[in-house]
Amino acid sequence: MDWASILEAAMVICFGLSWPLSIIRSVRSKSTQGKSLPFMCFIAVGYLCGIAAKLLTSDYNLAFYFYFPNIIMVCTDIGLYFRNKKLENQ
Repeated sequence: MDWASILEAAMVICFGLSWPLSIIRSVRSKSTQGKSLPFMCFIAVGYLCGIAAKLLTSDYNLAFYFYFPNIIMVCTDIGLYFRNKKLENQ
């Protein structure tokens, strides 16, 4: 494994560490305050682009496998955003 792959995996892992905290906050607060739907959507698109790039180059290094839990967590937080928005409107 080369340094570029190791550093890319470290970047994806570091980004991924923040999502469980964001999800926990969304569940507990039942609020959209401090959340940005466009920001979360851009992050999700970025992860999808990362996955697509790996698929196009057939470069299935360590980082490739960490994109999947990250995109799942971002989509979970987006889903919680809509749930919390609905709760706020009631």
